[in-house]
Amino acid sequence: MRNSAATAATGQSHSESSGASRSARVMGVVGASLLTLSLGTATAGAAPASAAPEQLSADRLPSELVDAVQRDLHMSPQEYLDRAAEAQKLRSYADDFRQQRPADFAGAWIGDDGVPVVAVTTSEAASQVAQDGYRSRQSPVSADTLERSLDDFGRWVSGLPREVSSQINSAAVDVLGGRVIVDIANSPIGRALNLPTAIANLQVQLSPPAPGPTPPPAVMGGDDYVTSAGDITTAPLEDIEICSFGFSATDGAGTPVSLSAGHCDPGNSASVYLPNRDDIRASTPVGDFTTSSVGGGDGLDYSVIALNGAGVAAGLDQPTVRGANGTALTITGTASPVVGAPVCKSGQASSFTCGLVAADRVETQLFLGDGDSRTVRGFASTACTLAGDSGGAIVTGTLALGITSGSNSGTAPSCGEANLALARYGGTASLGIPVDAVTAATGTTVRTS
Repeated sequence: MRNSAATAATGQSHSESSGASRSARVMGVVGASLLTLSLGTATAGAAPASAAPEQLSADRLPSELVDAVQRDLHMSPQEYLDRAAEAQKLRSYADDFRQQRPADFAGAWIGDDGVPVVAVTTSEAASQVAQDGYRSRQSPVSADTLERSLDDFGRWVSGLPREVSSQINSAAVDVLGGRVIVDIANSPIGRALNLPTAIANLQVQLSPPAPGPTPPPAVMGGDDYVTSAGDITTAPLEDIEICSFGFSATDGAGTPVSLSAGHCDPGNSASVYLPNRDDIRASTPVGDFTTSSVGGGDGLDYSVIALNGAGVAAGLDQPTVRGANGTALTITGTASPVVGAPVCKSGQASSFTCGLVAADRVETQLFLGDGDSRTVRGFASTACTLAGDSGGAIVTGTLALGITSGSNSGTAPSCGEANLALARYGGTASLGIPVDAVTAATGTTVRTS
């Protein structure tokens, strides 16, 4: 996330980049307690064969990613890769099933024992799912109905005064519970808020209210980038923002680009620099923002950075995701979010950290410095992210999954301290923007090996 004077909160998500001039805050990512998925390592049960993107072998994963998988997920590298592959096979099956029987489909996820589950609304559909080799669960509400409720709620929130809507952290589809979870700040306004009774399937959970703004941390080096709306050699330090590169890609003309978060773009076709640790004003320009969007009609938060010769020479055109200390993961394909799937994110602020997809459909509000607000849509995971990680890559196995947009742990000095501080609120939670949606919107293609 980009570091900024943007407010961050326990239980609230925010964009994180340095620069008070364009401060923004994303209302809270759905709490990690939304789904209490244990991190057991049981092998998934029998399921129908389905083509899944090829992944690297376990022995080719970088050591820092292996450490993060074992530390955060309590899985072996092979179990991590197998669970990620199983999730993508489930996604393919679920998409086909939903297209054929939309009224019967109620969601799909990887269970806490590693077994894929498909929720349905009828016993006939349950028999079909079992016949296809998947575990089924009965649900009273279809996925289409839940998503309509989420859309209706989002439209209702967009019409509220800012002092009221700012107390609504997020809303997310909970496929395990067959409901839409609305996360509201535990504040006088939040507690007094009357939700519209015409919208079905809503359930409220309360989170602590946001604290005031915090000063941005110092700019860091590595694969982070810095940018400013003005000339970096003369811009005030508080206007210099920091984010992380996401995935290497190409545009429609084959030009090398990097994908990142839209809220990292300060405007004015800003240049992007590899930061110089000793003298930030002597940083090396490696490209320019060409496209960005924050909560537009599609609700995405993305940017496209066209790389120059220095960016290509630095290796930003390679199909790799870099953690700290020079470790790199080669990207072998793309993936879609599946509840319960294992994910890991990279970023120079916190290196590789891992978690599970907690919700595959989340909507939250992004407040910009000019008082405008935007609805941002993505998926939630339990991976820890810190200030400076915005725009960074989220992977499942060795597949590109999403771009980091916000979290509830951005102002913490470390993920260890974030885990301690947020444990009573369900733990760390991060908002990701699906990479497939970004490439579709921008006409780009993620580079893969």
